[in-house]
Amino acid sequence: MAQWESLQQLHSVYSQQLHELYDRDGLPMDVRHYLAAWIEKQEWARAAQDLDFAMVLYQVLLEKLDNQYSRFVQEESFLMQHNMRRYKHNFQRYQEAPCSLASMILWFLEKEMEILQTANLAEQVKGLRMEQSPLNTDSHKNLERQTAGLRNEVQCLEHALICLEEQQDEFDFKYKTLKMEVMADKAQQMNIQTLLNKLNECRKTMLSSLTRFLDRCEELQGVLVQGELRDWQRRQQRACIGAPDNVCLDQLDKWFTGLAHCLVQVLKFLKKLEELMGKLTYEQDPFQVQKPALQRRADTLLMDLLKSAFVVETQPSMPQGKGQLVLRTNVQFSVKARLLVKFPELNHTMKVTVSMDRDTPQVKGCRRFNVLGTSTKALNMAESQNGGMVADFRHLTLKEQKTGGGGKGVSEISLSVTEELHIINFRTVFEVADTSVELQTSSLPVVIISNSSQQQSAWVSILWFNMLCQDTKDVLFFANSPVATWPELAEMLSWQFLSATQRGLDSGQLDMIAHKLFEKQENYDTCQISWAKFSKENSAHVSFTFWVWFDGILMLVKTYLEDLWKDGLIIGFVSKERVKRLLRKRLRGTFLLRFSESIKDGGVTFSWVDYTPTNEPNVKSVQPFTKTDLSQIPFHEIIRNFQLMEADNVPENPLLYLYPNIPKDQAFGKYYTDKCGDDSLYVKYIQTKLVFVSKEGRLEAKSPMYSDMTEGAEGPHSQNELCGQIADGDAMLKAAEEAMDDPLLSSTGAAADSDLLTLLNMEEAFNYEELLTTDEHHHEDMAFQVFDFPVDRPPLTGLL
Repeated sequence: MAQWESLQQLHSVYSQQLHELYDRDGLPMDVRHYLAAWIEKQEWARAAQDLDFAMVLYQVLLEKLDNQYSRFVQEESFLMQHNMRRYKHNFQRYQEAPCSLASMILWFLEKEMEILQTANLAEQVKGLRMEQSPLNTDSHKNLERQTAGLRNEVQCLEHALICLEEQQDEFDFKYKTLKMEVMADKAQQMNIQTLLNKLNECRKTMLSSLTRFLDRCEELQGVLVQGELRDWQRRQQRACIGAPDNVCLDQLDKWFTGLAHCLVQVLKFLKKLEELMGKLTYEQDPFQVQKPALQRRADTLLMDLLKSAFVVETQPSMPQGKGQLVLRTNVQFSVKARLLVKFPELNHTMKVTVSMDRDTPQVKGCRRFNVLGTSTKALNMAESQNGGMVADFRHLTLKEQKTGGGGKGVSEISLSVTEELHIINFRTVFEVADTSVELQTSSLPVVIISNSSQQQSAWVSILWFNMLCQDTKDVLFFANSPVATWPELAEMLSWQFLSATQRGLDSGQLDMIAHKLFEKQENYDTCQISWAKFSKENSAHVSFTFWVWFDGILMLVKTYLEDLWKDGLIIGFVSKERVKRLLRKRLRGTFLLRFSESIKDGGVTFSWVDYTPTNEPNVKSVQPFTKTDLSQIPFHEIIRNFQLMEADNVPENPLLYLYPNIPKDQAFGKYYTDKCGDDSLYVKYIQTKLVFVSKEGRLEAKSPMYSDMTEGAEGPHSQNELCGQIADGDAMLKAAEEAMDDPLLSSTGAAADSDLLTLLNMEEAFNYEELLTTDEHHHEDMAFQVFDFPVDRPPLTGLL
């Protein structure tokens, strides 16, 4: 499969990466799309080094753009005409440097390949590639045999029809010759009658063969439409909400096209029978009796097949949206319709028109929308790498109609904006072999928002609908939404992590979520949850819903913790009680990572086990780190450099082994970024690094980035602080009381454990005179307040 076609079939998380790649200046996505086959065949690496070869490719590229422009002129696509003209103008700046153009295109192709390799590797490692069951494989093999059998039978029918025509010509010739003779003997008349009887039997045989053939076509059509197509439609629904289902249409396209060609051949055969009947008919002619019924049956089968073959291959989505089927007014979105029947003679001739909501539900306050942009496109094979008949709408927008709601017949049902479901419709006309059929299809229901703050609520509506509803026309689904069972919900929740991070939720993590929703149960499979409890009602002891909590964690993981999550270093969804059980019998310093249950936008923390002087296990935890914390320091660096300030003011990192018994540096070593001071992402000017430090006994938090430490289940809390330490330093300063003698660093009644952002210094680490003469903006970048120390004083600890 071609590279560009493969990229278009990736799950939403990788599609998002592709859109972000082409948000850059350089190679427009339109050019990449329409010239995909040509671009992928060229030797761009050679062109980047060979000026003459690069110039040839440059000239061909401009010629290709001219061809595309001419095509859009014929299609009357004003917007794409403008875009192609603009793209060509932009590329002309490479006339003096075609090698730079080749290097740029090569870079884009390499980045695409990286996205594909990441997606493929994730499927292989996690075992997520959907493998067909033996039953499914046998079913597909049977379909292949049936379609092949129909093709062979068409050839046999064609041969039989030729023989029938020859036999009729023979009879016609002998009959006319006999009529010309003045005296015809009885033997000649008997011979003519025999020929007529044989012709009559051949006609009956032909009609019987056509009847049996249509029986087999109808049987195959039932399997394709009621079985395979419906299964694909359900897989597409699931894939829209993160399921790793195969939604490729190539195989269905092959089967539908094969069956359609067979039915079109039958119509041609019936037309030939009409011609033969026009030349010769007689009393009780089987053609006159049976042919009309066969004609109606063949027409109906073909029309039904074509109506089913018109589908939405790629559901509506915005480039920067949270997921498919969530659209925003005045923001461009794309959608692709496809006809699963390929007739080369129809390429670029069938026009597809897109519109909104033919039958808007009569609901109080329900909005109406208009589709703006190029709303008519031709079905063609050029926009699909595999040759499918597609209409790819890529620059559509929605605008709300300014019409008043209410009126006669309007229901009193009231839905929120994110519970309103709307449908995008597509129409075209199929005309082949004197057959004209109007085809219609529609998208899955979409939620239309006007503000980005509505995305979270809109996305959960899409999840709930496609998890539970298989009636894709039910736009009033949320007027009386059904409950979800725990197995259905658990699968959907796991898909969210799977699609966003390539790693789903295991049974232990799902059990913790089930316990949060349903309390302790022996078996959660019979538990049910309502739409309101899932997304509208606040969870116990917090002021936000379950979905807001879960989605906040998902966004935190996707943004800051994806690598750690994919590698299985974060248990995440685990209760405090289970944490105690897991750590109780582990080595001192064994820790695990879990998500907070009380932070709205997601929080992650670590818990570790220590032992009292009497050898009793003591499980401690720090207050969760939020996106504010993780945006400043990577979580693996927090774990690496976290220090607990003991009673004698000697900091110690209590995190030694990742549960169950993996040495910390072995587990997280590959993520460490400050192998030397200059390589650290958060080293600034003087060689410092930010470190979280907790002090035993502190109850309040004053540092802008902090975590509290819980000792056991009900132990005292303590405050985490950021500590800056010279990267090359390997010794601490003198005790804090020595520093407190300085009037700059102390005040009356100041506690020895007051919150400090400590800058730990080594005298030889840097020149104090340099520090004092450093420009002021350097200090601002470090986010430290630097005091005007006397040059000759020893290293000191400074307040933040």
